[in-house]
Amino acid sequence: MRLVSAKLSRVLAVASLAATIATSFSQAIPAATAIPVVLTRSVAAGLSKPGDAVTARTLQVLLLPGGRMVPAGTTLAGHVVASTPFRFDATDYATQTPSMLSIHFDRIEERGSATPVNLSLRAIAGPVASHEAETPYGLDEIDWSATRTLIGGDTTSPLEKAVLSPHGSIVGYSRSQGIFARLLASVSASDPAVVCGANPAEQSMGVFSAGACGVYGLHGVALEGNGNGDHGTFTLESRERSVSLPAGTTALLEVLAR
Repeated sequence: MRLVSAKLSRVLAVASLAATIATSFSQAIPAATAIPVVLTRSVAAGLSKPGDAVTARTLQVLLLPGGRMVPAGTTLAGHVVASTPFRFDATDYATQTPSMLSIHFDRIEERGSATPVNLSLRAIAGPVASHEAETPYGLDEIDWSATRTLIGGDTTSPLEKAVLSPHGSIVGYSRSQGIFARLLASVSASDPAVVCGANPAEQSMGVFSAGACGVYGLHGVALEGNGNGDHGTFTLESRERSVSLPAGTTALLEVLAR
C-alpha cells in the first residue's frame, strides 16, 4: 500500500511540475520582445494557398522577465494569409502588378502548450545570407578569430564578448546562449520607407544585428507591410518574380502589444 502511495505521489508531483511549466509558458510574451526564427519549410506565392501552414523555430533562447525562458528550437506556427504569383505583362515596371505573399504567425508551441501571438516583421534574410551570418571566417590570412558578420553588418568574434557595429561601436554581447543586444532605431538600406524602432530592453538576436531592418538576400523582394498596422500580418512583394521564402530563411520578429 505504501509503495502504491509513493508511486502515486511521484506521478502527481511530475504532473504538477508539468502543469506549472505549461502555465508559465502560456503566459503572454511581453510586447516588443524580439524573436529570431528560421523557416522550417518553404513558402511561395502562387504555390502556397491562403490557410496553408507556415512553421518556424527559434534560433536561440528568449530570456523573458521573471526568469522565464523560451528555449531555442521552439516552434512558431502560422499560416498564409494571401498569395499572388507574378504574372509578367507589357506595362511599365512601375505599374506591374506585384507578386504578394502575406503571412501571420499565430502561436508559439512548447511542452504541449500554445501561446497566441501577433508579430511584426523587423528584418528577413534569405537562406544564403542567413548561412553566411552563421559561418565564421578569418579577417585575413593571419587572423584565426573566427569572426562572424551578422545580418545588418555587426560583427562578433569568440575572442571578444562584445558585438561591434560596422562603425566599431559596442552594440551587443555574445554569450553562451547566443547574441543579445538592444534594438537600434534604423532605416532599411534597400527601402527607405521601412523604418524600425529602438528597444531599450536587451533582446535575443540570433543571426541579426542590433540595427537590422528590412529585407536581406532576397533579390527583388520588398517589405510592403511589416504587420504593425495589420495585427501581425506582414506582406512581401516583388515586381520581378513570384515571392519565395525557401526553408532556411530567417526573420527577426517583434511581439505586438495586444
